[in-house]
Amino acid sequence: MDAIDRKILAELQRDASLANTDLAERVGLSPTPCWRRVKQLEASGVLRRRVALLDPAALGLGTTVFVAVKTRHHTADWLDRFARVVSAFEEITEFYRLSGEIDYLLKVVVPDIAAYDAFYKRLVAAIELSDVSSSFAMEEIKYTTELPLG
Repeated sequence: MDAIDRKILAELQRDASLANTDLAERVGLSPTPCWRRVKQLEASGVLRRRVALLDPAALGLGTTVFVAVKTRHHTADWLDRFARVVSAFEEITEFYRLSGEIDYLLKVVVPDIAAYDAFYKRLVAAIELSDVSSSFAMEEIKYTTELPLG
């Protein structure tokens, strides 16, 4: 990956809806070589998807909860089952396995605390967990999907 590829990725991170001709102009290429580079970035897996970012509050999803999960189970089978359970919940937008005191961290987006409570009850009914701790985001100070490209 060279500097032109990084420019392409930076532009697409800012606006994935750019027409190829506009993208090519911004990165200093003609349209055909630009299109080839984008296709190569997609084929290599560097460019995974192009998506639209939605405003949660505008959709009535104004409550973000970070859920720290601890478990006594650390087998591959249990993790596979937990991953399937978590993947079935549309409210969970991010899911991480961690090192340290917490085993897993979930980012949950819901309309309000009552909706979170209903989500929580469904989650703990679906799989055995030893501890679930919830932290409600009070304010979003920084949010970006753009990765640093140096």
